Amino acid sequence: MTTPDLSFEVALSPTFHDCDPMHVVWHGNYFKYFEVARCALLQRYDYDYPQMRDSGYIWPVVDARVKYIRPLLYGQALRVRATITEWENRLKIAYEILDAGTGKVLTRAHTIQVAVDAATNEMLYLCPSVLWERLGVDAP
Repeated sequence: MTTPDLSFEVALSPTFHDCDPMHVVWHGNYFKYFEVARCALLQRYDYDYPQMRDSGYIWPVVDARVKYIRPLLYGQALRVRATITEWENRLKIAYEILDAGTGKVLTRAHTIQVAVDAATNEMLYLCPSVLWERLGVDAP
């Protein structure tokens, strides 16, 4: 089986409430934008958060890193690209926030989620097969 394209992009524009008085996006709102892209990406594979829970797993974000390159501004047209880069023992998703007009990368980031058995609250050290099936990738 070949590895499918594990990316998805969403378009968004920072709202007034996401910004400080200089119209610069507050750093905490970047994670909201990553969440929007992550949810859209997971929906693409028919494995969004309610479906994850219904399959017997919860997937908390246990690590998040951001590399700010250029500020995001109020009203700026953006694209947020989310790409699944690891799926064997954790779900690692890389992000790029791009200026929609120029395509310049404004921010790079990643999040790491781990599968937790919903019945026992035990962290798994290997992603459940339901994830690989939904992504269309070979099991390790």
